[in-house]
Amino acid sequence: MAASGGGNPLDAKRGEAQFAQRIDPTREKLTPEQLHFMRQVQLAQWQKALPQRRTRNIVTGLGIGALALAIYGYTFYSISQERFLDELEEEAKAARARALARASGS
Repeated sequence: MAASGGGNPLDAKRGEAQFAQRIDPTREKLTPEQLHFMRQVQLAQWQKALPQRRTRNIVTGLGIGALALAIYGYTFYSISQERFLDELEEEAKAARARALARASGS
């Protein structure tokens, strides 16, 4: 793959190597060997990043799962069945008292 502009790979003024240039395979005519080499490089880069991506995915999944379990647990803790029934019973008593007051007042 020849870089456009060609010349010496080291910049004579600064002594630094040139950076790789992006190539659009649809616009530029590349040989099958060049396309094969590009695929090999892409595969190598993907395989290099795979373990790090897998670790991040696992940590993210565990974090989301822990958050869901925490919300579920907090819901059970804050609204237990006994407290819910006690509140419901108090509301029923108040409703009965209001109905009795209306019946006796009319």
